[in-house]
Amino acid sequence: MTATRAAAALAAGVAAAAILVSGGSPADPKTPAGLPGLPAPFLGTAVAGSGGLTAAIDSYGSVVDLRPSGPAGESAIAYSSALQAAGTVPADTGIVIRAGAGSAAQPLWRADRVRQSYLPGANVVRTTARVGGATVTILDAAAPNRPALVRSLSVEAAPGAPVSVSASVNLIGAGERSCLGTPSARRAREGEALRHTWRSKGSLRVELICAFGRRPPGSGAIQRAAAADHHWLSGARPLGAAAPAWARRLYRRSLLVLRALTDPDSGATAAGAREGWAYVWPRDAGAAAIALARSGYRREARRIARFLLALDLDAGARFDGEGAAVDDGRPLQGDARGWVAAAAAAGGLPAPEPAGRGWRRRGDYGERSGDRGDYLANAIAAGASAATIRAAFGAGPVLVREAGKPGSALDTAVAWAVRPFPAPALAERVQATLGRLLATRGRFGIRPATDWPGAEPWSAPTAWVAWGLAALGERRGALALLRALRRAATPAGSLPERVDRESGVAVSTAPLAWSHAFAVLALRELWPMGPGN
Repeated sequence: MTATRAAAALAAGVAAAAILVSGGSPADPKTPAGLPGLPAPFLGTAVAGSGGLTAAIDSYGSVVDLRPSGPAGESAIAYSSALQAAGTVPADTGIVIRAGAGSAAQPLWRADRVRQSYLPGANVVRTTARVGGATVTILDAAAPNRPALVRSLSVEAAPGAPVSVSASVNLIGAGERSCLGTPSARRAREGEALRHTWRSKGSLRVELICAFGRRPPGSGAIQRAAAADHHWLSGARPLGAAAPAWARRLYRRSLLVLRALTDPDSGATAAGAREGWAYVWPRDAGAAAIALARSGYRREARRIARFLLALDLDAGARFDGEGAAVDDGRPLQGDARGWVAAAAAAGGLPAPEPAGRGWRRRGDYGERSGDRGDYLANAIAAGASAATIRAAFGAGPVLVREAGKPGSALDTAVAWAVRPFPAPALAERVQATLGRLLATRGRFGIRPATDWPGAEPWSAPTAWVAWGLAALGERRGALALLRALRRAATPAGSLPERVDRESGVAVSTAPLAWSHAFAVLALRELWPMGPGN
């Protein structure tokens, strides 16, 4: 599960960051403090792009992850989630904008207020702030058909007041690239940091274009990017006519997230736009394929399925954008074949080898380090018989996570036996288990299992339990979980992997493809398209 790659990495990551990266010295850089009610700087909260160049933007308008060759490609920004865990992210990481009036330009994490949204129906990110006596607006878009990021910067202050906006650009990696700030001709090429300030009176508008290749985009790239997203979104199968406005908004945003995180050529679907998450997990990508297929995007689903069918599932738990396994110590996953088979079925492709092989003695979606065993999630995804599951995981009226351990945790993955791996013979035990799990929910969602480390709610289990309950006809419970999911979303509508239990503020990757895929599926289950649609 994308969710627990953080759990798998955080314990080691915090220590590694403190020891190997930051060194634990008082001289280490300190991550700037965030504004009340917002995440810390340099944690992505929105993503710009439509499957090509992919950029993660934090709540303060900084570009904190930039992948010119696609969602699962290499990053051009030197940023580590371990640095974030250690609180030692340098203040000029990535591309940082500062603005102000009558004084030195200030970063947006020092603003009086800041808001973030998407342009309607598009993966163009808009960040607005009141900072240093000026109002600044940043629009971020990936240029269509070009590996280039376009940042439009607008600063407004009182008439005649001096205004300024500055950009610091720190990119890494090889290849043809340049960053050009207009209207000036200041350009930064490979290996050179761009630090430039534009000044005017009253108002100021500039563009910053970071292009990877010999042909930078022409004028109007942001408008063309928005138009391309609008056109793509127009192909979605609508929700039923009774769906409320909030459901339609979540549906559209979730589809656009899947568009942003899926390579349109290879079908590689990244879990998220962040170091450590910009890889392909069969379960995440499989869920995305199912969601896209059921929303009218059969071609996109087929591409994802073809990518998954070509993977060597005995070589690793996750894969890069070229399909190569990542050797990172994660145990092989016992649910991978089941999710690949489900993706193939969604895309209308021939079924791969039987999913039932190889689910025992492997890791489950928790990906806990060194954790191998016989787990409920894997058995369900592999299509194990109802008799096998009852015998191995039965504990009175419910099903538990680990085989042969009646006292083990209750696991939200029991919902997978409703969708997408239906096992009608288990219906009574599944409903009983889901009922107990639903009672544990908080304001912002549910934990993956009752023994899960930490108290933070996780958006993917919240959404997949909602899908399962909706399919069972338990509409009230499904809607309660979707309300929690909406509370956990960022102001821009992104679903974070997990949020703070008390505030609902994102504490991990946003947006997360897996969470948005399950949100799509839950919404489609609740409001299926009727005859009049």
